[in-house]
Amino acid sequence: MSRILIAEDDIHIASFVGKGLRAAGYTTEHVADGETALMMARGGGFDMVVLDIGLPAMDGFTVLRQLRGEGVTTPVVVLTARDSVRDTVAGLEGGANDYMTKPFQFAELLARVRLRLQDDTAGSADSSLTSGDLRLDLRSRRVHVGESVVDLTAREFALLETFLRHPDQVLSREQILGQVWGYDFDPASNVVDVYVRALRAKIGAERVETVRGMGYRVR
Repeated sequence: MSRILIAEDDIHIASFVGKGLRAAGYTTEHVADGETALMMARGGGFDMVVLDIGLPAMDGFTVLRQLRGEGVTTPVVVLTARDSVRDTVAGLEGGANDYMTKPFQFAELLARVRLRLQDDTAGSADSSLTSGDLRLDLRSRRVHVGESVVDLTAREFALLETFLRHPDQVLSREQILGQVWGYDFDPASNVVDVYVRALRAKIGAERVETVRGMGYRVR
């Protein structure tokens, strides 16, 4: 049974989320400040953290940065009232696996929790993904291109992981948004194209093929 840490200072929201997760079969524990959340999460006894950003003592961004800086890879779903693009990007680039804004529907939160826990289980069973001389190490979060190690941002890493989990499959921009960003973007947004260009610059432009009118795939 998966154990989930809920770091939330609003007791009503924490109670609502906790009851729903327990009804779905998970074990939960609640903390109401950032310092305690960091201490509990770094202990390694949880399979996921649902993390509010506006925590007292230490905000969620700081908790997240310290966890990732210490090599803690426990999946983190950020749940916050901050809905600006800047905050969303800061959370995801800081190492969050998903980002949800309040108010929210519990059914959507539960779906995202299940998805991220499944991803983590799959990553534990198979610790690397490869394509030719390109290798993605899911435990160390490092990317090897031939004999070189390439540094990717959290979002670039998630994009490459999505491609490698679907070898030779053409992924549309909508599919990529759903799997990498996990929430709706303006259909006219060029965020996928921007990140594909950045990824190509780091791993080689020839590795990610554009299929005109359809999307992208790893060659």
